[in-house]
Amino acid sequence: MNLHIATIAIIAANILVSIRGFGNSAFFDRYKFSINAIQAGQKDRMFTSGFLHVDISHLFFNMFTLYFFADVVISWFGPGKFLIIYLVSLLGGSLLALFFHKDEPYYSAVGASGAVTGILYAAILLNPDMQLGIMFIPIPLPAYVLGIAYLLYSIYGMKSRLGNIGHTAHFGGAVGGYATTLLFKPELFVTDTFIVIVLAIPIIILFVLEKMGKI
Repeated sequence: MNLHIATIAIIAANILVSIRGFGNSAFFDRYKFSINAIQAGQKDRMFTSGFLHVDISHLFFNMFTLYFFADVVISWFGPGKFLIIYLVSLLGGSLLALFFHKDEPYYSAVGASGAVTGILYAAILLNPDMQLGIMFIPIPLPAYVLGIAYLLYSIYGMKSRLGNIGHTAHFGGAVGGYATTLLFKPELFVTDTFIVIVLAIPIIILFVLEKMGKI
């Protein structure tokens, strides 16, 4: 696969910022997502945190996932709209994390997972017939099935505070990618109505659970 220059630029930015953070705890602490600092006025953290990572494996997993799905989005929309979807998804992840954790001043997070999940969800909307493989499952599954399962798992992770993972950012990123893709290509409501509806189900479930105070 030949990587587009837009994908290379995002991967390079993540690598450079993350490496700086690996070796400089003051830099890492200043630019990570932190509820306390954001509420105190440091809104830039909502973007900068998306380029920091905890370690090499965290960075590699996010960039490896981006590598697989970025070209799907670029082939449909071009690099400009791809970058918009990436940044909107990054911001969507931060906004949802801020919404759900606003009363937890010491909550913090880093990583491109929200932005990458937005690109993944955009790719699924644009190419729902993609077949994706996953560890422990010997046969490929339709991309939209894995997309829905991933968001349902994220809801479970948010509800149970499962692991040291930013499930909220993942979910917010998916919402950002979903909404921006439909904004750019509204004909999907007509041409792929079923996919648009089923991919919305986990999003509706999340906000119903939130309204009910269940999450």
